[in-house]
Amino acid sequence: MKQAFKYFILLSFFSFSLNLLGQYNPQVDLSKKETEELFPFYFPNVNQINFYKDENALNKINKAQEGKNWERFKDLLEDYVKKFATENFYKDTRLIWQLAKMEELYGDFEKSKSLYRLALKHHQSKIDLRQMEIFMDSVQLEQTDDYVPIDYYYELVDFRQSIDTLVPPRGVLLSMGKQINSNMADYAPALTLDNKTMIFTSKRSLSGSILSNNSNEDLYIAKQEDGMWQDAVQLRDINSRYNEGSATLNAEGNEIIFARCGAPDGFGNCDLYETHLEEDSTWSKAVNLGANLNSKAWDSHPTLSVTGDTLFFASDRIGGFGLSDIYFSVRDENGNWTRARNLGPVVNTRGNEVSPFIHPRYKILYFSSNGHLLNFGGFDIYKSNAKSFLWDEPQNIGPLINTEGDEYYFTIDSESQDLFYAGSSSMRSHNLDLFSFPLPMEAMPGADTKVSGVVTDTVKGEPFRGIVSIVDIENGIEIAPKFTREDGSFEFNLLNNANYVMVVQSDKLFRIEEMFFLSGDTVMNRNIDPISSKIRFKSIEFEKNSAKLRPDMYSDLDKVVDFLLDYPEFKLRITGHTDSSGDEMRNKSLSQERADAIREYIILLHPIEEDRVTAEGFGNSKPVVNDEETDDDRRLNRRVEFEIYRPKDE
Repeated sequence: MKQAFKYFILLSFFSFSLNLLGQYNPQVDLSKKETEELFPFYFPNVNQINFYKDENALNKINKAQEGKNWERFKDLLEDYVKKFATENFYKDTRLIWQLAKMEELYGDFEKSKSLYRLALKHHQSKIDLRQMEIFMDSVQLEQTDDYVPIDYYYELVDFRQSIDTLVPPRGVLLSMGKQINSNMADYAPALTLDNKTMIFTSKRSLSGSILSNNSNEDLYIAKQEDGMWQDAVQLRDINSRYNEGSATLNAEGNEIIFARCGAPDGFGNCDLYETHLEEDSTWSKAVNLGANLNSKAWDSHPTLSVTGDTLFFASDRIGGFGLSDIYFSVRDENGNWTRARNLGPVVNTRGNEVSPFIHPRYKILYFSSNGHLLNFGGFDIYKSNAKSFLWDEPQNIGPLINTEGDEYYFTIDSESQDLFYAGSSSMRSHNLDLFSFPLPMEAMPGADTKVSGVVTDTVKGEPFRGIVSIVDIENGIEIAPKFTREDGSFEFNLLNNANYVMVVQSDKLFRIEEMFFLSGDTVMNRNIDPISSKIRFKSIEFEKNSAKLRPDMYSDLDKVVDFLLDYPEFKLRITGHTDSSGDEMRNKSLSQERADAIREYIILLHPIEEDRVTAEGFGNSKPVVNDEETDDDRRLNRRVEFEIYRPKDE
């Protein structure tokens, strides 16, 4: 919706229980001990009071600090921080930072990192970030530099099309076509549970006179038949001269909750409304959802749980953590929506969180934010998993979806196949169309099994700096490749119980592939031997007086092919050599035949340009062993060498 919507980030710590899909369940009651074991920093005062302050407790904290009684200082500080309410997170952020520092010094690094994240997401300008030594070092390992640049990723995708050892990608960004999109902005999609009905917002309708050309936001609906989307039609029973948009459908498709802006019965500039499908297939008159949900500010971007009992939405109302936060409400036993509550300081930040989406089959909340620590630019999409009745630390779903621009107004089909969202068809266009994109591994529900490791350069004894790719060879789900970190480490979160290929490569390394079956968290430390510019494979040693390739040579030759496919800027020089036995002219001719045989294998059987591979025979003029005395000496001289180089190196 166009009204000044701001955004807010969610990490839910609220004071009552949610069931599998976020539904309020007052019967679930964890003890204080159980709660603290699951959530070391659960904040029950959020949604209860605006600000917590206890002068007596603060005096005790200051006294312990002045007396350097650090253990008591930590205990008192932890007890105080756990009582934080909403305003404390930006007014008293220094106390969070101090507690994080104490946990760090006492060796609880996981608890320390959680607190540092809270401080970073909510601080204003009073904290010297350079003092966060250990945590800041670990944060550097989580930043966007780990990911291979998106342009280079697509180059890798193109090369993979020609390499039969890897599975080609499932697809790319696809427009939803003229049945859905118009010549005006189309955005904010939502689907029913069966994925056969889509509702979305469009500006294709005009209001006022033809000369004024003022666009009006309206709701449109489309049905899918035989796998094809039919023409979208306007929801005339719902649309008005005011702006309608950002709708959500219940699982059955007979209830719509949407935002309407500028209406006289609204509490703020945009409010949430509800309508139901009547027996005659018309939609009932839209009803304002009331003061329990709507505020004097902007309220929009609703999403319903699959049970229809819990509603999540975004609002920039006063009293939140940032510019816009995510809130939720549950239906009571009479079917009425209860007072909206803030999702808390883990998901919500001092920035903007918008576009919440509850997955219909998994305990996962997706949303857009510009306030979380790992951000590719603008608004990125994040996911957070439900843990008991709270939400865990949100994770960025990666660069295959998130770009330097803004990603919001999205939905995911119930089978987790595709993500639907609004984007421009070109960099020069400001018009939004609806697209689908195959859901990458980083966004997949259940992709929480960790594969990690360290790659070491065995020649130098140093961490290896290169690219690690993981390929899903069963489902063809795309996984963004990453650079190894400074310490040679890497980490991926994948779907468990599936077959994968790990690929390690760099400018100075032929691609190394290793297939593995993932069963639980796995550590894969590997030692590799980088290549020099001139290499020789033991398998590529010809029989005496022969230039015929043997099947046992193919494996190493295919490694050369794979390298050339992955790095089109490199060229290959093949040189053939013989031992000193026999006629010198015959030896030179034989060495040329051997080099030519390898060149033909590379360029005739693979999509590699002819001018990238040259072959030359030197006969016995460049021996490795000058004075041949044994068969081993002659075998060493009877060789083929490969020199890989960039044209600028010529």
